[in-house]
Amino acid sequence: MARVKMTAKEKKDNKEFFEALRLMANERGIPQEFIAEKIADAIVVAARKDYGGSDIVTCIIDPENEIFSVVARKQIVDEVEDPFTQISRDDASAYDPKSIKEDYIDIKIDPKKFGRVVAQNSKNNFRQGVREAEKGQVLAEFQSHNRELVTALVERIDPKTGNAILTIGHSEATLPKLEQVPDEVLHEGDHIKVYVVDVKDTEKGPRIMLSRTHPGLVKRLFETEVPEIFDGTIEIKSVSRQAGSRTKMAVWSSDPEIDAIGACIGPRGARVNKIVEELAGEKIDIVKYSDDPVAFISEALSPAKVVKVEIESEDPKVCRVSVPEAQLSLAIGNKGQNVRLAAKLTGWKIDIHPESGFFGE
Repeated sequence: MARVKMTAKEKKDNKEFFEALRLMANERGIPQEFIAEKIADAIVVAARKDYGGSDIVTCIIDPENEIFSVVARKQIVDEVEDPFTQISRDDASAYDPKSIKEDYIDIKIDPKKFGRVVAQNSKNNFRQGVREAEKGQVLAEFQSHNRELVTALVERIDPKTGNAILTIGHSEATLPKLEQVPDEVLHEGDHIKVYVVDVKDTEKGPRIMLSRTHPGLVKRLFETEVPEIFDGTIEIKSVSRQAGSRTKMAVWSSDPEIDAIGACIGPRGARVNKIVEELAGEKIDIVKYSDDPVAFISEALSPAKVVKVEIESEDPKVCRVSVPEAQLSLAIGNKGQNVRLAAKLTGWKIDIHPESGFFGE
């Protein structure tokens, strides 16, 4: 296509157009190139009506170089049979004297000519394209954060359901009431950490599953606070959680010189306290992982002291644990919380008994 020269006014109009294009792209979080492509398509569709339906119009919108041109390429002929697609040599010469040596001529068209037509007749197609782009952007953005921790802004709380409407980047998502920490009160304007449990592409658009109660949230928080976990020196083997109340986490390091538990706690408890604060006071037990189930189960029942662990079955995994009478309630925990979390952490069903073998009345 021949290069089309622009007047000073056209350059000014182009500058204003591309400023508006950048603003729209920033507001919607959609690449300028995509919006430009949809506008160009809409102009071409609208222009066809002026040329008898012939596809001879080309629209170039180049955001990088701020080029916006619309031209109709007509064949130069001695005798015009189709005025929509052909032009006489005399008329072509009037547009551009140099064109008489060519077989065609590119005739500039003012894009504003199609402004109203594009707005009216191509609005739905353009909006649909933008919606698809927004859907794709949301999906791509959240897929990049799948199983990760993200910071979200609380926009509003639904008074009926209690669901929190969040803004993450350029996208909006919902944190269901059931995935919020019990007794935690969220307010509009709060910045909170949420865990992206899953991202699905459905017919109704991207479905984002967010949670504040998932064990993965605790794991990712420790990764951000403990460099040794982030770089792989310390490994989080498992996490069990009763959101809002207590979490148990098993950690391990292949380096015997590394104190995995101490690193997670931090100097004077600084690291773990920061996470406890983020979780609104939730208690966190950090225990040492072991490949030996007896040792691991004993650790998992912390802070209770274990006298003996007897493996009763490997499949299913069932064990019997003996603790001092004075430690029985501590081992079981309030409403069975401690033993329940220990069972989830280790993958073993734990049957707790007092050391004497007899339960007191």
